[in-house]
Amino acid sequence: MATDPKARPNHRIYLEILRSMTPEQKLLKVFELPEAARKMSQPELLTRLLQILRDLGIESMITGSYASSLQGEPRLTHDIDLVVSLSPESAAQLIDRFPPDNFYISKQSVDEALRLKTMFNVVEYASGDKIDFHLLTDDPFDLSRFRRRRKADILGTEIEVSTPEDTILMKLRWAELSGGSEKQFRDALRVYEVQHGRLDMTYIDDWAARLNLVDAWRRLQSEADPD
Repeated sequence: MATDPKARPNHRIYLEILRSMTPEQKLLKVFELPEAARKMSQPELLTRLLQILRDLGIESMITGSYASSLQGEPRLTHDIDLVVSLSPESAAQLIDRFPPDNFYISKQSVDEALRLKTMFNVVEYASGDKIDFHLLTDDPFDLSRFRRRRKADILGTEIEVSTPEDTILMKLRWAELSGGSEKQFRDALRVYEVQHGRLDMTYIDDWAARLNLVDAWRRLQSEADPD
């Protein structure tokens, strides 16, 4: 069962603090969480990933819990999720940038992801941190959210991040696909609360209907306490 945000002590103060934080401050907060004490390699892994993508000219978009941490409530995540526009040639170059002594990456999984437009991952042995590469598809929502991505400066590096509207929709979609994940739903809820007043509600209404997320979207609005 979801936690009622109205029952949370000092909820309005908490939201104001989140709204006052820059995206970089929120990301650094993720690394400061007690559970993340052993995961000091994650900022370096993210910085390395962004540098590789920039060097290879690969278009990308940060999504998942990194995006919701930047736009809503910071929380620990073991995965870096991103959507990439990847060709077989750039995929081969990408594989070469992750040394097999330090990273696990399956060329077979990469080839299959390219063929089926799905995903593959890279795992850092030392930390267990994982990068999930979701290949850009021809799905209308996939194309829409990729086209609308925004630039942000994080850790001294320019990155492109899913818009708050698309982060909310994708989190609701993942919640539905995973059988009703409250963690994914809460991420969407916090983004909605923190970004309230700056969201394109018509866009979310339209895509919620097209993605069969109307019930989840209505539930989120009824449980939210953004004021």
